[in-house]
Amino acid sequence: MRTSAHLRPVRSGRGAVLALLTGAGLVLTPMTAQAAGGTSAPAAAPVTSVAAASSTAQAVLDTALAQQGKPYVWAGAGPNSFDCSGLTQYAFAAAGISLPHSSRVQSGMGTPVARGDLQPGDLVFFYSPVSHVGIYLGNGQMVHAPTAGSTVSVVDVDRMGGFHSARRLA
Repeated sequence: MRTSAHLRPVRSGRGAVLALLTGAGLVLTPMTAQAAGGTSAPAAAPVTSVAAASSTAQAVLDTALAQQGKPYVWAGAGPNSFDCSGLTQYAFAAAGISLPHSSRVQSGMGTPVARGDLQPGDLVFFYSPVSHVGIYLGNGQMVHAPTAGSTVSVVDVDRMGGFHSARRLA
């Protein structure tokens, strides 16, 4: 039996998409259910301490690392949320160093550092023009406030891609 189009219920939004996909034989499952064993991988434990060459750099590192897990918020400068340059501004302020709330402006401050000469506490900058900054921890890692929907975290510098430059302020 055929039904006319004007007698069928009209679906819109998510319900229509779900009906379309299930009608096509596709099943939607949460990503965590697709992982081996049906669970997602545990989050890495936060880095809690890194040794720096100076007490100033140590204060920067300790302050930045203490912010792990706090949400990224555009224009956030702490203490409850951060964007990338807000995190560096906050951490350096704890060591008595005033920074502007701009990764691009921060990239012109201090002394240039070659990538092979990075030390814990150095600022690392990404993209051209510069639009992201983190604080180098050593062993190829940095702490940063990545992007909307994420939190302050520790990552490998190489994971970022687009390394631009580094500067030493402390």
